[in-house]
Amino acid sequence: MAPVTTYRVRVKRWERGWELHIDDDAFIVEIEGIEADAEVDAPADRAGQVQREAERVQREAVRMVGRTVAQLQRRGLNNREIARYLRISPQRVSQISARQRGSAVQEEGVGR
Repeated sequence: MAPVTTYRVRVKRWERGWELHIDDDAFIVEIEGIEADAEVDAPADRAGQVQREAERVQREAVRMVGRTVAQLQRRGLNNREIARYLRISPQRVSQISARQRGSAVQEEGVGR
Protein backbone atom coordinates (compact mmCIF):
# COMPACT_ATOMS: atom_id res chain seq x y z
CA MET A 1 0.00 0.00 0.00
CA ALA A 2 1.26 3.47 -0.95
CA PRO A 3 2.05 5.87 1.84
CA VAL A 4 -0.80 8.22 2.67
CA THR A 5 -0.24 11.92 3.20
CA THR A 6 -2.90 13.99 4.89
CA TYR A 7 -3.47 17.62 3.91
CA ARG A 8 -5.60 20.16 5.70
CA VAL A 9 -7.91 21.74 3.08
CA ARG A 10 -10.03 24.86 3.48
CA VAL A 11 -12.93 24.90 1.03
CA LYS A 12 -14.74 28.04 -0.03
CA ARG A 13 -17.91 28.05 -2.14
CA TRP A 14 -17.99 30.63 -4.93
CA GLU A 15 -20.77 31.51 -7.35
CA ARG A 16 -19.24 29.32 -10.07
CA GLY A 17 -17.69 26.51 -8.09
CA TRP A 18 -15.37 25.68 -5.24
CA GLU A 19 -12.00 27.03 -4.21
CA LEU A 20 -9.57 24.79 -2.31
CA HIS A 21 -6.86 26.24 -0.08
CA ILE A 22 -4.14 23.81 0.96
CA ASP A 23 -1.26 24.95 3.16
CA ASP A 24 1.36 22.80 1.38
CA ASP A 25 2.50 24.02 -2.05
CA ALA A 26 3.74 20.75 -3.59
CA PHE A 27 0.89 18.38 -4.37
CA ILE A 28 -1.51 17.14 -7.04
CA VAL A 29 -5.27 17.15 -6.49
CA GLU A 30 -7.49 14.80 -8.45
CA ILE A 31 -11.22 15.31 -8.12
CA GLU A 32 -13.12 12.29 -9.39
CA GLY A 33 -16.61 13.64 -8.89
CA ILE A 34 -19.09 14.87 -6.39
CA GLU A 35 -20.76 12.29 -4.24
CA ALA A 36 -24.39 11.79 -5.17
CA ASP A 37 -26.98 13.00 -2.74
CA ALA A 38 -30.42 11.61 -3.60
CA GLU A 39 -32.12 14.08 -1.28
CA VAL A 40 -30.79 16.94 -3.42
CA ASP A 41 -30.29 15.25 -6.79
CA ALA A 42 -33.89 14.09 -7.32
CA PRO A 43 -35.47 17.52 -6.73
CA ALA A 44 -32.71 19.19 -8.76
CA ASP A 45 -33.31 16.81 -11.67
CA ARG A 46 -37.06 17.41 -11.46
CA ALA A 47 -36.52 21.17 -11.33
CA GLY A 48 -34.42 20.91 -14.49
CA GLN A 49 -37.15 18.91 -16.23
CA VAL A 50 -39.82 21.40 -15.20
CA GLN A 51 -37.63 24.30 -16.36
CA ARG A 52 -37.10 22.72 -19.79
CA GLU A 53 -40.83 22.03 -20.11
CA ALA A 54 -41.64 25.62 -19.11
CA GLU A 55 -39.23 26.90 -21.78
CA ARG A 56 -40.87 24.63 -24.38
CA VAL A 57 -44.34 25.84 -23.40
CA GLN A 58 -43.15 29.47 -23.50
CA ARG A 59 -41.81 29.00 -27.06
CA GLU A 60 -45.12 27.45 -28.10
CA ALA A 61 -47.06 30.33 -26.50
CA VAL A 62 -44.94 32.83 -28.43
CA ARG A 63 -45.68 31.01 -31.69
CA MET A 64 -49.41 30.85 -30.89
CA VAL A 65 -49.62 34.54 -30.02
CA GLY A 66 -47.75 35.41 -33.22
CA ARG A 67 -50.15 33.35 -35.34
CA THR A 68 -53.13 34.88 -33.54
CA VAL A 69 -51.85 38.44 -34.06
CA ALA A 70 -51.39 37.76 -37.77
CA GLN A 71 -54.85 36.20 -38.03
CA LEU A 72 -56.52 39.13 -36.27
CA GLN A 73 -54.64 41.63 -38.44
CA ARG A 74 -55.84 39.83 -41.57
CA ARG A 75 -59.39 40.26 -40.21
CA GLY A 76 -58.82 44.00 -40.02
CA LEU A 77 -58.31 44.55 -36.30
CA ASN A 78 -55.85 47.28 -35.32
CA ASN A 79 -53.11 46.85 -32.72
CA ARG A 80 -55.18 48.32 -29.87
CA GLU A 81 -58.05 45.96 -30.57
CA ILE A 82 -55.69 43.00 -30.81
CA ALA A 83 -54.00 44.05 -27.57
CA ARG A 84 -57.32 44.16 -25.73
CA TYR A 85 -58.32 40.81 -27.21
CA LEU A 86 -55.06 39.10 -26.18
CA ARG A 87 -54.62 41.07 -22.92
CA ILE A 88 -51.20 42.36 -23.94
CA SER A 89 -49.98 45.90 -24.60
CA PRO A 90 -50.34 47.53 -28.02
CA GLN A 91 -46.54 47.92 -28.00
CA ARG A 92 -46.18 44.15 -27.64
CA VAL A 93 -48.53 43.65 -30.59
CA SER A 94 -46.29 45.99 -32.62
CA GLN A 95 -43.19 44.04 -31.60
CA ILE A 96 -44.80 40.75 -32.59
CA SER A 97 -45.93 42.20 -35.93
CA ALA A 98 -42.45 43.56 -36.66
CA ARG A 99 -40.85 40.21 -35.78
CA GLN A 100 -43.26 38.42 -38.09
CA ARG A 101 -42.55 40.86 -40.92
CA GLY A 102 -38.83 40.31 -40.38
CA SER A 103 -39.31 36.53 -40.47
CA ALA A 104 -41.36 36.76 -43.65
CA VAL A 105 -38.69 38.91 -45.33
CA GLN A 106 -35.97 36.43 -44.32
CA GLU A 107 -38.00 33.47 -45.65
CA GLU A 108 -38.56 35.28 -48.97
CA GLY A 109 -34.84 35.93 -49.29
CA VAL A 110 -33.87 32.31 -48.59
CA GLY A 111 -35.23 30.99 -51.91
CA ARG A 112 -33.45 33.58 -54.04
